[in-house]
Amino acid sequence: MLQRIQTIWIILSVLGALFLNLTAQDLDILGGSLTINVSTVVLILAGLLSVFSFKNRKRQILLNNISLIINALLVGLLIYWLLNLSGGIQFPEKGIEPIFPFISMICLLLANVYIRKDERLVKSVDRLR
Repeated sequence: MLQRIQTIWIILSVLGALFLNLTAQDLDILGGSLTINVSTVVLILAGLLSVFSFKNRKRQILLNNISLIINALLVGLLIYWLLNLSGGIQFPEKGIEPIFPFISMICLLLANVYIRKDERLVKSVDRLR
């Protein structure tokens, strides 16, 4: 059932992690950008695993919740980096990186809503049998 709406939301969150990985190559957070690279790879793998585990909705919700926690930590880390970045209004590239994990969080929340909706639908149909 790859054509469900929650699959689209999960794929959009994977794209958000991919765009973060592409834009965050020049970041220097806590001495290096290894934390951003590793966390985005984990987010991409968890998202793809979540897409292809459509038969096990509880695993999908678990993987999405893990991805939500990682995205929340990334938002906090990137905001910390922005607050400690030198420059002010004159620095034009300041501020795009925290947008991608934030969008991914919204997409994952919407995916969880639709997965729970499917779970309720399946349970209601099982009661009728």
